[in-house]
Formats: sequence, structure tokens, C-alpha cells
Amino acid sequence: MNNRLPPAWSKHVKPGPIPKPNLSTAKSLSPGQADEALLKQAYALQQAKRLNEAQDLCLRVLSRTPNHPLALYILGTICLGYEDEAALRYFARAVDAEPKNPYYHLGLASAYVKVSEYSPAIRHMQYALELQPGLIEALCALGDAYVDFDKPEMALPLYEKALKINKDHPKVRIGLARALTSVGRMDEAAAYLHEAIDRRIAVPTAYNDLVQTQKFTEEPRELKSILGELENPKLDRDGAEKLHLAAGKVLNDLKRYKDAFEHFNSSKKASGRNFDIGRYRLWVDSLIETFTPEMLAARTGFGNPSEVPVFVVGMPRSGTTLTEQICASHPDVHGAGELMKLRRVANAIGLRKSSAEDLSQAIASITRNLSGTLAEEHLTYLSERAPAARRIVDKMPHNFELIGLIGLLFPNARIIHCRRDAIDNCVSCFVLRFGEGHSYNSDLRTLGLYYREYDRLMQHWNKVFPGLIFENRYETLVDDQEAQSRRLIDHLGLPWDGACLRFFDRDGSVNTPSRWQVRQPIYRSSVKRWKNYETEIQPLIEALGDLAET
Repeated sequence: MNNRLPPAWSKHVKPGPIPKPNLSTAKSLSPGQADEALLKQAYALQQAKRLNEAQDLCLRVLSRTPNHPLALYILGTICLGYEDEAALRYFARAVDAEPKNPYYHLGLASAYVKVSEYSPAIRHMQYALELQPGLIEALCALGDAYVDFDKPEMALPLYEKALKINKDHPKVRIGLARALTSVGRMDEAAAYLHEAIDRRIAVPTAYNDLVQTQKFTEEPRELKSILGELENPKLDRDGAEKLHLAAGKVLNDLKRYKDAFEHFNSSKKASGRNFDIGRYRLWVDSLIETFTPEMLAARTGFGNPSEVPVFVVGMPRSGTTLTEQICASHPDVHGAGELMKLRRVANAIGLRKSSAEDLSQAIASITRNLSGTLAEEHLTYLSERAPAARRIVDKMPHNFELIGLIGLLFPNARIIHCRRDAIDNCVSCFVLRFGEGHSYNSDLRTLGLYYREYDRLMQHWNKVFPGLIFENRYETLVDDQEAQSRRLIDHLGLPWDGACLRFFDRDGSVNTPSRWQVRQPIYRSSVKRWKNYETEIQPLIEALGDLAET
């Protein structure tokens, strides 16, 4: 949820017990006064994460004043991160209603970032800065967007300007450190994170980011400080999750594995996330029932024959970032990072519904003409990133769910499936903090069951798209980097280039949890890493069943 303050009155809203709206009093006020009272209440409810109640109050205001910009803005902030398409619509309406409000442009920009539409996001951030040049939130948001858009060098002066305006704003040092980390300037990033900690700015986030900037060979003084922070009675769940992860990472580096895993488990408990594995299993059933060889054969010739798109898929932490970096080191390849575009297309045509009947209806709506239109729009979106590239890599791991859609839109696309030892892969996921969309990572048993569903779906895609998907095994890549890298580039239909062996020297930003590792030559220490935790991960091994080749 976005916590940016609405521009006018929100700074006067104090946290604390939230009374129910007094509707009888509201009726005695003028319409404008009643709207403002309800929206103050909605904002307070939103900050307390009582989102349904906040949404109801905003909708009540809109029923009386259909284009009330502040009601639309608050609804956008409520939806952001949960229903990003709805957030886009609300923010756009707020901007239309009050086009000179920089916060509304910034809200709309944030929604565009959530769906990986960086060009319009950057335009609205820039306009927000035209309206209010010293708006730190806009400077930092634009910096973040440039980092995500693979233009980190443009982010650095924005953060430096923000630092001069307000050195204690929580977004400034953290954002500047992130930008520096993305271009491999780890020592400088660490210095800014130390400053943030010293000044008590976003301490849990700063510690969690700091420990990712290096590998520890001896106990750092920060470990004692992190453990001390965990004793703070005012620590919230988010802070506890980050600090436990930070402590776990340091202890893992120090090979104190039992202590490390206690913190990793504590971080998951602090997150409070749950995942409905039964519902997900039904969704995989529906995909398998819907995308049959017969259905696909009936749609031969759909989409666009372009060979530009490359999709790197698999479980997170399976080597997707490493694979993208090797491919993107080739002069004819651009690595675009993790893009939301394909997911947006799937959502728009209803492919995210759970039942096979709904999926069949969604597929039936994709005519030959519509498939061509969707593919062409996707190609335009990709070309914004690298107009001259012969191949553009989207490394969103969870596109493994949408390989059927890829086959309909881009029959000549290259698909690279990254696979890794199942236990190693799951352990590597478990020790990191992922977003809300990865709540299957909240406990070991659920994670193992989720991995089985991923494996089942990938087996299906290999059957219905024989020869289309190149399997890139992490262990094979580690054992013989050059041979496997050559196979990767050959799969892309490109001539070999020796730069692909020195992927760690490549310029450009890296914004995934692998950002430290992929700036090093390939190493073997991640192979069979799970054995360090063998006694702690038995629920995972049991859930994986026959996929846990121990």
C-alpha cells in the first residue's frame, strides 16, 4: 500500500483509534464539508490498513461528487500494489479533475511503474517536478524509475539534488544507495546506508540493504546492532521481517547456519502472509485443461512472427538474472529486466481467472486479428527500451505461467527455462524477502508444494510446445560456463560473442536480489547449498517428494 500523504490536510491526521464516521453530523454539513470529513476518515482508515472501510467512504463521496479528485487519489493509493489497473484508472481520473496537482501526477506515475510502463511514468514524474521543482517524493520516484528503466546514471543526480534539499528524508539515502548498488558501486552504497542508520532513517530497510552489499567473512559490528534493533518494542512487522532477514544473511555468510535459519523462519512469521495452495493447484489444472495441442493447432498463424522477444522464465532464484546477464552481454541483445507487460495482457483478456471454463472463454476471445494487435503493441513496448536490438529479454520468472499466451502471440519467440536443484532453489527463495505476490514463500511446506505445481505446469508446456523451450540448468552452467553459454546464444539464433563469458563486466543496472552475485564470475558455492540447512528444512524436503533428489 502506498503511504504518500495527500497534499492538503493529511498531515493533520494523527494515528490512533479511529471512530466510526458520524453520518448524522455529516448530513448537517455542506456537501463540500461532508466530503472532506469523510475523506479525512478514509485516509486515517487507509493508514490503519482498514482498506475496505476506507474504500467504502471514498466511493460514498464519489456517489455524490463523481470526479472528486482527492477521493479518486485515495482510492488509487488503496489499490496500488493490489489492483494496479484499477489504481491507474483512479489516478488518471484524479489528474483529469485537477491537472495542476503534482501529487496526483506522482500517483499516476507510481501506478505506471507498477505495471512496467516506464515512459509515461517518467513523463508524469517530470511534470510533477515542473509543478513543484523541490518535491522530494518526485525526485526519488523519478530516480527509482530510471534505475528500473536501466538508466541508473540518470538517477544519481536526482538523489543528490534531493539530498541537498532534505538530508533526512527516508527515501533519499536508501534510494541513492539502491542506485549505486545497481551499477555495482557497492562501497559507496554502503556508506550512504551507514549514514541512514546513524541518522536513524528507515533503519530496518537500511540494514537489510546494507548486508546485501558484501559477503561477510568475519562477524561485523552491524550484527550486534541488528540484534539490538530486534529488541525494540516499537518495531513493526515490516521492520522485524527485514531485520531478521538481515541477521540471517550475515549469519549465513559466517556459516552459522542454525542461527541463520532461526532468523529466516522468524522473518516469515513476521510477514504474516498466507497462500492458498489448493486454489493455485486448481489454476494450474485449468491451464493444462485449456492449452491443449488441439486448441493450439487450431490457432496456427496467430500473433506476430517477430523473433525479437526472449522470455527467461522459471522459479525465482533459479538463475534467471544470471541467464539474462549472459545473453545481454551479447551486442545484439538487450536485457529489459522483469516486465509486467505480459501479465497485463493476460489480466486484460481474463487469463488470470481460475476455472477452465473461464479460461476457455478468454482464449475464444483471442481472434487472429486481436492476437496480431496485442503482439504488435507488445513489440512497440519492447522497442522503447532498445530500438536497434535484435533480441530483447524479459526475465519475469513467473511468465512460466503464461507460456501458452506467449505461444499464441509470438510463435517464434525464444523461451529459456531456468531450472535448478529443487531444494537449492526453494531454500534460496526462502531466505529472501519477496513481495506480496510471492506469498507461497511464507513457509517451507507451502513453498515445496508450490514448486511441485510449477514443475507440473512446465512439464505440460514442454509437451504442447515441443522443442520451443530451452532448458538452462544452473548446475550445467556452473560446470561448463562456456559450453552452456554458447548453447544459450545459439538458441537465440545469434553468432557467438566472447563478451558473454564476461557478463560480470557488463554495464547497466541489476535490480533483483541477485545484484551482488551477478557482478562476480560464476562460482560453485550455491550448488547443494541446502545441505547446510538439512536438519531445518525437512518440511520442504517432504513437500517436494520425488523432486527432492537428495
